[in-house]
Amino acid sequence: MENSCLGCGACAAQCPQGAIRFHPGELPVFHRDRCQRCGRCVQVCPGSALRLAGMDRTVEDVLNLVERDRAYYERSGGGLTLSGGEPLLQLEAAEALAFGAQNRGLSVALETAGDVDPEHFSRVVRWVDLLLLDVKHRDPQRLQAVTGAHLDRILSNLSQARSLTKEIVLRVPVIPGFNNEPEDLRGILRLAAQTGVSQVDLLPYHLLGKSKYTQLGRAYPYEDKYPALEKESLIPCQTWGDELHLQVTIGGKRLPLS
Repeated sequence: MENSCLGCGACAAQCPQGAIRFHPGELPVFHRDRCQRCGRCVQVCPGSALRLAGMDRTVEDVLNLVERDRAYYERSGGGLTLSGGEPLLQLEAAEALAFGAQNRGLSVALETAGDVDPEHFSRVVRWVDLLLLDVKHRDPQRLQAVTGAHLDRILSNLSQARSLTKEIVLRVPVIPGFNNEPEDLRGILRLAAQTGVSQVDLLPYHLLGKSKYTQLGRAYPYEDKYPALEKESLIPCQTWGDELHLQVTIGGKRLPLS
């Protein structure tokens, strides 16, 4: 976190891999390809400007942690959510967590882009109560060109999920310059209706991820290009959804039409 850095150079002095370059009067420069995540720099940073993102845990550790809030889940109807990144890229852990939670009587939700091997998909989804599946575009070529995803595989996994899980919500990150034109959004809603699902949640583009890019030393690709989308701009989608017998929400809620 750049604003917390005191410019003392303690991190560079402690790094055994030489992954941090420091010159007095300048901020440290991190060579992330050399970092081995030993955490020594974090331990000596007097300004708490550094931190390790993520930690190693066993499946049993995670389930025991989740168990602490069982009373809350029973009141709210919540449970364990597998999210990410893409949780299905860690197949063995995702499957073990979902299976373990079900064995303990905990509800399981899965957030996924769905663009994974169908066999891998089914191994996890069979233990899931709520599937939150991203559908980012209706055009296969446009989707693959921008995100690298394969619409046919996503829809195939969606079809499979309808027989494996209890509830499905299609989620659409609405991104300016990519899928926020009326014809794009109408097309996605029509596609959703054709798949037989009944719920679509639109997620307006926001800037909350910008700080994470900075922390990772990466350039934010949408820098000063698009402002955050106002939720109200997507209200017409609720009416279009009604016409298709879809329950359309915006950020998880129905907004007033007037």
